[in-house]
Amino acid sequence: MMTIAEKNIPLNSLGFARAPEDTRVVVAMSGGVDSSVTAALLKEEGYDVVGITLQLYDHGVAIQKKGACCAGQDIHDARRVSDELGIPHYVLDYESRFKEQVMEDFADSYIKGETPIPCVRCNQTVKFKDLLATARDLGADCMATGHYVQRLVGADGKAQMHRGVDHGKDQSYFLFASTQEQMDFLRFPLGGLNKEQTREHAERFGLIVADKPDSQDICFVPEGRYVDVIERLRPGAMEPGEIVDIDGNVLGEHKGIVRYTIGQRRGIGIGGTVDPLYVVKLDPVKKQVIVGPKEALLTCEILVKEVSWIGENVDEDGIEVIAKVRSTRPGVKARVYLNDNGTARVALSDPEAGVSPGQAAVFYAGERLLGGGWIEKAISSDPRLS
Repeated sequence: MMTIAEKNIPLNSLGFARAPEDTRVVVAMSGGVDSSVTAALLKEEGYDVVGITLQLYDHGVAIQKKGACCAGQDIHDARRVSDELGIPHYVLDYESRFKEQVMEDFADSYIKGETPIPCVRCNQTVKFKDLLATARDLGADCMATGHYVQRLVGADGKAQMHRGVDHGKDQSYFLFASTQEQMDFLRFPLGGLNKEQTREHAERFGLIVADKPDSQDICFVPEGRYVDVIERLRPGAMEPGEIVDIDGNVLGEHKGIVRYTIGQRRGIGIGGTVDPLYVVKLDPVKKQVIVGPKEALLTCEILVKEVSWIGENVDEDGIEVIAKVRSTRPGVKARVYLNDNGTARVALSDPEAGVSPGQAAVFYAGERLLGGGWIEKAISSDPRLS
């Protein structure tokens, strides 16, 4: 059988040995500027583009907030952009699976004393699993999104994820759970652009969303009011309990641990202390909020579960990485020890403060994403918090 090189067929920009018009690509369109420009750029190159937008929750009951991902207005915007580009557009009702796989997980995670990242869960389940399967059913050769990450192909022929050129917009942290099979099917046309360039393209194409602001909220959490969402999904979950210091002394009472996050300083509900106190641990079993000095937040070792790994094989000696333990924090040097059961131990070179269960620990080798997992436990240097 002749190879591509022997046939002398050039690869198109999406990596296929055929003309763009013979390459079908499904674009996940949220109604925002990034995914709209993604569809426009691919259409301009001549690809057979199909737009798909997901309805993820009941817009009459949820938030109806302009600028929130996949709200009713956004579905309308995605449809209008598709009409402007002359591409077919479909709206898929993923409401029930989104509620089950993302929203309910979000509520349960807070109740367990964790600080979840629903956008990662959404990418991990609804978007890069269910939607990707639908794209294949539509005969797509690949699926493209408006994420600011780069897809490069290694010497072994496998796709790799690298940070976006614009580090300020890089979204690889939120895509850490992407599998090798998904990476082989996904494309990210904006990975080599910055946001300003993307908006310039939107203006060049005359898209109605060219000046649309970026969404800041979690799509189903209006103005950060996550407690309201939890109360609606899990009535009666706001059980009161004690606020205690790291020695177990009772300092006050709270109205539900879901109202607190690791590292929180303000609004704890206690006063009269000489030194500032921070939330250093949440105990859902005892229904306790544990507070302590800032140094009690320091963590040098992290236990991670549900590890996704698309890097090289790792032996028992572990691997040196740059680890990000929160999307807004810079990476730190660390060594990762992978276990056969999908867990890992992460030894940080320098202590990190405010590491919270439920967040993600994401690992890099330079610009390349190696993988990541969900933080199960942050081991404090203070034995009283072990």
